[in-house]
Amino acid sequence: MSKPEQTNLLDTVDARTKLAGSNKMEILLFTLGTREIFGINVFKVREVSQTPKITKTPNMPHGVEGVLSLRGNIIPVIALSRFVSTQEVPTGDTTGTMIVTEFSKHTQAFLVHDVDRIIRVDWDKVRAPETMLAGNQALITAITELPDGKLVSILDVEQILATVIGEPVVPDLPKPQINPDTFMFFVDDSLVARKEIVSVLDKVGVKYHQANNGKEAWDKLQNLANRAVHDGEYLKDKLKLILVDAEMPEMDGYVLTKHIKSDHRFQGIPVVMHSSLSSNANRAMGASVGVDAYVAKFDPFILADTLAPLLAS
Repeated sequence: MSKPEQTNLLDTVDARTKLAGSNKMEILLFTLGTREIFGINVFKVREVSQTPKITKTPNMPHGVEGVLSLRGNIIPVIALSRFVSTQEVPTGDTTGTMIVTEFSKHTQAFLVHDVDRIIRVDWDKVRAPETMLAGNQALITAITELPDGKLVSILDVEQILATVIGEPVVPDLPKPQINPDTFMFFVDDSLVARKEIVSVLDKVGVKYHQANNGKEAWDKLQNLANRAVHDGEYLKDKLKLILVDAEMPEMDGYVLTKHIKSDHRFQGIPVVMHSSLSSNANRAMGASVGVDAYVAKFDPFILADTLAPLLAS
């Protein structure tokens, strides 16, 4: 797949939809001019092609090389090499490969040095990076290993986009009538996403527990359920809602939802999927595993409007 003329990855969406609930993901591998291998979830990739002519514009944010017209739409072009802190990486290279992605209904192109191939991995083989390895402004959200022992760093694209366009300011939000003895639970592997969610929940006025990946979330949820059983209580009387990300290290949101929905202790507790994968196919994937609502990241009003009636019920 090196130096492609053009590869439209949307053509494989039906095949990839079958991955829902299998705890597997497909990663597009690429390089930035060094020996390090990076990856991005294929579900976020619309197409791969040679970099066309980029129009330079003044006062662009850091990392934005310019804009280009893609089938009538003007999209920003972001040089990923400008966000990776290593002296080996050449910056401002506009002659390599372009990966067009869609995050939270926004389309942008990422400039990379070269694209390698697509691999399929088990989410339980994808690990959160150790703290000492999570440099580059925490831009690495997970690590996995190839059969030959080489490591793949999976980028936190949400963090990169927040760096480019800025983190959204969460406005004042209506506060629903919530029982002060109740709480909700949310899980997301992205630092910037967790900050955004917390901002909304604080504005709404709900207590919460949180986790950083699917496996950690399932462990914590089981502890909550076990405690409720021990105390002779119904968990749904305290835990009003569970908010899950779709793609997370060790266990994805689809498998986590299947675990929750198949465990009678969580009966009556709605599960809302909150994901930057905003296509209809991804919504269908969420519905197939039983999520009660699907919210694309990140609109604080829509998130609050979705959560409010569930929290107040």
